[in-house]
Amino acid sequence: MADGGQLSVEASGETVAQAKLHALRELELRIPALDHTAVTFQVVEEGSRGILGVGYTPARVIASAPASATAAHEPGDASPAGRIHTLLARVTGAMGIDCEIAVVEDEDGIVATCEGDDLGLLIGKHGSTIDALQTLAGAIASQGADDRITVVVDAAGYRDRRRRTLESIALRAADDARESGYPVELESMPAAERRIVHERLKDLDGIETSSDGDEPHRFVVVTPVYATAR
Repeated sequence: MADGGQLSVEASGETVAQAKLHALRELELRIPALDHTAVTFQVVEEGSRGILGVGYTPARVIASAPASATAAHEPGDASPAGRIHTLLARVTGAMGIDCEIAVVEDEDGIVATCEGDDLGLLIGKHGSTIDALQTLAGAIASQGADDRITVVVDAAGYRDRRRRTLESIALRAADDARESGYPVELESMPAAERRIVHERLKDLDGIETSSDGDEPHRFVVVTPVYATAR
């Protein structure tokens, strides 16, 4: 919505930080070269995780900026990698996070890494905040491009650690399913993490996987499969 040249969008997320990133993404799509320093936020709802998904309410925020709030051009910032670096610097600065940012671009896409002493706030629970930031970064990098640019945003090696943890959880669930003969339901997780579980178990004999539930509480079900006797 616009009011006297002011553009406002409302967005939601599991946390206030995630909702803010979703709102920033919407503003980025509507205001090319958005100046992040001109954005203001109003928290409409803090949100509640509930208990086992019961009573869950998302966090909601309204982000506002003048429709003319474009950042001044800086040499070297026009490339997708440059835009990502600028985004990460502004977001981490706004969150009070002191970290080193490195952005590498090759034919496969862009990998941006943040290194610092305490990046838990940037990562969020199960990566919810950094995943939202990665989605925003992908949208910004792909502006004006013929094809969507793949962007990975990592912090303190979180992506690799989380992947190893998820694969371990997946294999343990497969063992439990085989031993018990019953399906095993994993905790809810975002789509990117569910894909890691599905990929790790897809070639495992006697096991099949599926997803169940509604976002943001969708989860993987690991089910034992027994060959039918001929």
